[in-house]
Amino acid sequence: MATDYDAPRKNDEENEDSIEELKSRRNDKNSGKVDEDEVEAAEAFELPGADLSHEELTVRVLPRQADEFTCASCFLVKHRAQQAMEKNGLVYCVDCA
Repeated sequence: MATDYDAPRKNDEENEDSIEELKSRRNDKNSGKVDEDEVEAAEAFELPGADLSHEELTVRVLPRQADEFTCASCFLVKHRAQQAMEKNGLVYCVDCA
């Protein structure tokens, strides 16, 4: 282990002061507590498999655009630039072709 001989040395008095401070902090029972509302913190968490039956979802559906198609394999709406092939009247994207 390298030793820096140019670093200032600590006095024993400094160590005694810091030990006394640590002892007083340890005796202070409120020093480790965090002031946080548990109910408010719990509401922010989203648990997997949670019951969302009481929630409502509003979605605005746009009509089909002229430059879009729905892939017959993955059923995703894609831009015409991603069209790979058309077979039996069904259009497929480049990812599914």
